[in-house]
Amino acid sequence: MYAPQEDTGLLTEALSEEPLPPGADVLDLCTGSGVLALTAARRGCRVTAVDVSRRAVYAARWNARRAGVAVRVRHGNLFEPVRGRSFDLVLANPPYVPAPGGRAPRGPARAWDAGRDGRLVLDRICHEGPGLLRPGGVLLLVHSSLSDGGRTVGRLRAVGLRAAVTRRCRVPLGPVLRSREEWLRARGLLRADEENEELVVVRAELVR
Repeated sequence: MYAPQEDTGLLTEALSEEPLPPGADVLDLCTGSGVLALTAARRGCRVTAVDVSRRAVYAARWNARRAGVAVRVRHGNLFEPVRGRSFDLVLANPPYVPAPGGRAPRGPARAWDAGRDGRLVLDRICHEGPGLLRPGGVLLLVHSSLSDGGRTVGRLRAVGLRAAVTRRCRVPLGPVLRSREEWLRARGLLRADEENEELVVVRAELVR
């Protein structure tokens, strides 16, 4: 299972600043070890967490039990386990790393690989996520600038949400990006002298 990284920390900061009443219904997509789900649960929210990895589901359940907080953890592909439900807040830290080759990722790579443009999962969230928000509900989504934050904002605005990049930070290239650095530079996603990537949090609200 993929250990929490800087993107999780950035999204946790955004979550900490989001005003949420006790009992708010929160969905944590691609929960991984459940860091964000546990953070929301400690604020008194009713939290559902989803991950496609069974190992992540078991880890999130164990971490919630050990922390003494209530989190419903479901195994499934993005929104499938929560069809027909709606939420006050949707959190998402999906796979977003551009990857060579056309095949869907398998094994541990499902936690980061997301097609040649890095948007295999992001575009699904932009398309389907707004339908799960209640009036006034918020989507908080983190990803790399390599997968085009402007495109994320544009897609969310196109479906009627008020969206903007609200947090940014630059981090050194990690092992996955280093391993495909030459390919990324050849595609123009990394400049020749660039040794960092920018992470962004997009906040999108369904205006009442």
